[in-house]
Amino acid sequence: MNNTLVVEFTKMSGAGNDFIVIDNRFYHFGDEELSRLATTWCPRRTGVGADGVLALNSSPDVDFRMRYFNADGSRGTMCGNGARCLVLFATLAGMDGSNLVFDSDAGMYAARVTGPSRVRLQVPAPRDYREDVAMPEASGFGTASYIWTGTEHAVVFVPKVSILDLLRSGPTMRNAPALGEAGANVDYVEVLSQNALRVRTWEKGVEAETLACGTGALASAVVAAQAAHVSGPSIDVHMPGGTLRVHMDGDPLAPDQLALEGEARVVYRGTLDM
Repeated sequence: MNNTLVVEFTKMSGAGNDFIVIDNRFYHFGDEELSRLATTWCPRRTGVGADGVLALNSSPDVDFRMRYFNADGSRGTMCGNGARCLVLFATLAGMDGSNLVFDSDAGMYAARVTGPSRVRLQVPAPRDYREDVAMPEASGFGTASYIWTGTEHAVVFVPKVSILDLLRSGPTMRNAPALGEAGANVDYVEVLSQNALRVRTWEKGVEAETLACGTGALASAVVAAQAAHVSGPSIDVHMPGGTLRVHMDGDPLAPDQLALEGEARVVYRGTLDM
């Protein structure tokens, strides 16, 4: 008897941040199964290869519910690039891309498709901003700014991001005791101009540098605006995998508008033998 379950998936990328996307309205996988799917199939040499797994779940109140699991199987509250990919995925499944509202572990979000392979995500105001959070001496950085933009982030400003050794400083800063048990993603930010930043991010849950981080772009832009390094209404955040645009009006910590826009695309479709 063959007990293999064949699961259809879509590989998607948001500015190089890549995901395995499942239409969970049909499979009804629970958290444990989605976590196991992430640890089995996200490794890049023995699986599909991805930064995480996205599940499109049904919702009785809004268009859908987003579930996200990092490559290490841990549950993520929000992934900005993942959310934008899931919005595009939802439109390909027949939903109206002009105005989508969805639920997540980080709260309610709204989004719309703004062009071919381009999605704009409206996000809630950031919270829990703290300056001068102590970093371990071994990291080479004295302090960082902490902010929550859907998930935890520590932001540091550097003269030039290209010369940094993230493999040395990233794991140490990500687990800094001052950040609490959850730790934080670490964003290294180079100010290019009044409306442009260059950013590299070490992501917890992936435990590596990713080519882009949506919540990291938001965190970097908000902290940079709070420090008067940049100003809205639009800030381009250049990351190794591409450029994301942060739209921000008003007070950075209590904005009238805060949105993340950038590329989202399908890479390929396939099946998994579970």
